[in-house]
Parts: sequence; C-alpha cells; structure tokens
Amino acid sequence: MRCIGPEEKKLPFPTKTLQIGDDTVEEYLIPDDKKAEVLEQLYIFEDVPSLDEERFDLHEGKKFHVRDYRVTWEHGRNWLLSPYFESSGGSVIDWMPADFGLES
Repeated sequence: MRCIGPEEKKLPFPTKTLQIGDDTVEEYLIPDDKKAEVLEQLYIFEDVPSLDEERFDLHEGKKFHVRDYRVTWEHGRNWLLSPYFESSGGSVIDWMPADFGLES
C-alpha cells in the first residue's frame, strides 16, 4: 500500500514484525482499553462502529467483531485492517455490514 501525501505520526504502542509477502510491516499491539480510542482516531468513514458490532470482510468472505481489528505501520502511515489481513489483505474499506450479501 503506497500513499501520496504527508506521513502520519506513529501510534504510541509497541509493535511486532509481520512478514507479508515480500514486505515487512509493523503491527501494533494495542491494549484492549485503548481499542475504542484508536478505532475512533483511524476510522475513515462517518458513524464509527462499536467494538461489539459485527462486520463482513469482503476479501475473506467472513464475519468478524470490530474489536478484532488490526493496525499496522507501513510506508509512513497507520492502516486500519481486517483481522484477516495476513490471509486476504482486507482493510477498513472492505468492512461491510454483517448481513452483506444475504438475501432478504
């Protein structure tokens, strides 16, 4: 993921290294009591979901609880990601309502 524009500030949490394909990225280790605050800060759409809400990841084709999101530091930016990021690469733009794709 590459972006144009100014770099962001790194979040104040420890990180662990992840190998994603040929890239090495840093994943933040965010304490549970800071998850809501970080979600509020990084969520790019209106109406930030609650941590208890379920969402559907388009790439993985599975539901997840918002509280299981992940955040990485890559290319000078913080990225809000699906919990399935390592296997399918989903980010916040791939989070759909939990009932996405279900027929009425």
